[in-house]
Amino acid sequence: MDAKERYVKERNDGKQQRLLVIVDAAEREFIDRGIEKTTMQHIADAANIGIATLFRYFPKKEKLIVAVATKLLQPIHDAFVATAALPLPCLGKLERLFDFLIGEHDRASAKFMIDFDNYAAHSHEPVEDMETFVALHRRISLHFASIVQSGIEDRSIRSDLQIKETLTTIMNTFGQFSRQLSLQNNILLFESDLESKPQLLILKGMFLEYVKSP
Repeated sequence: MDAKERYVKERNDGKQQRLLVIVDAAEREFIDRGIEKTTMQHIADAANIGIATLFRYFPKKEKLIVAVATKLLQPIHDAFVATAALPLPCLGKLERLFDFLIGEHDRASAKFMIDFDNYAAHSHEPVEDMETFVALHRRISLHFASIVQSGIEDRSIRSDLQIKETLTTIMNTFGQFSRQLSLQNNILLFESDLESKPQLLILKGMFLEYVKSP
């Protein structure tokens, strides 16, 4: 590698590192303050950079919001990829996914993802750069489809069910409920001292019992 190539590589590596620092700082600010109340100045200060530098990387706050959402969706994608590849029957793979979601539900990132869903749903214009987030969601769906197919083939799931529709509904319901429990004090219908994890374990057991082949 000659001097020019080394310079270009170091420059690109430096840009990538700064990009990661900005997204990490934005994640913390969005979680602490909420998406609407977080300003670009808040993020620049948290990343220890000037506001002009921040705008060079992200000309709009919306682009940064989607970048954070995509970053937080990546571990979910990786979990679905790893689970789909396991040499387990479909029922075992579903249990692994439930356990993953239970482990994720009380992370601070769950609060951001709820906020992001509301932000995107109430946006008057299409959210800029949303296609990157949607593309990652589609890849997750493809890996989940392979898990569904394994259920059809190994018959660990009840044959009298509409397997694709049933499993998709169950995973979406469980995922949404696990997120909402991160805001437990605001959403519970009945006052309760019950912690989130036991509730999720109960729901997991109910779902698995419902779909498993007799």
